[in-house]
Amino acid sequence: MSASDYKHIVRIAGKDIAGSKKLITALSEIRGVGYNYSQVLLQSLNINPNIRVGFITDRELTDVEAAVKNPSKSGVPEWYLNRRKDIDTGSHQHLITSDLDFAISNDIDREKNVMSWRGYRHMFGLRVRGQCTRTTGRRGGAVGVKKTGKPIPAGGAPSTASAAGVGATSAPVSAESAAKATTDTPKEPPKKQ
Repeated sequence: MSASDYKHIVRIAGKDIAGSKKLITALSEIRGVGYNYSQVLLQSLNINPNIRVGFITDRELTDVEAAVKNPSKSGVPEWYLNRRKDIDTGSHQHLITSDLDFAISNDIDREKNVMSWRGYRHMFGLRVRGQCTRTTGRRGGAVGVKKTGKPIPAGGAPSTASAAGVGATSAPVSAESAAKATTDTPKEPPKKQ
């Protein structure tokens, strides 16, 4: 293909994709299509996954778009689809973009309406899939003891002992008690060298 045929932006399944990206990574940007799924799609269509999106032909583009929208016709196995045995129709489907979001929200609403255990967990915003919730997944404030600082007395500046934070009291230290504290401490003998 020549440089004049290069497309800077290509629209696939309702999403604008830059033409400089590889086709396999560009398809995985579509919601509902992952990297492995896009690889299977491109293998079933015999298209090079490393080709740049801007260089694919119009025929390849229509084939890719048709395969993304209806993968069972392009030879993708049914166990690769993301909505097997749909609860309403019973058919195997692969949902993408807003259809996937709509189906997920409908499933959650149905669980809430029938008052299943999963519905209760969804209602209260808790973990649904059996995870441990004792330590993780907490919301709200911190759990534990709230620390509060001691107020400074109205009489003046804090003493040096309270600034150090070691057994400080708010009462002033008298000269007698300070002298007694210095004489009561035993002196260590000098060390021999």
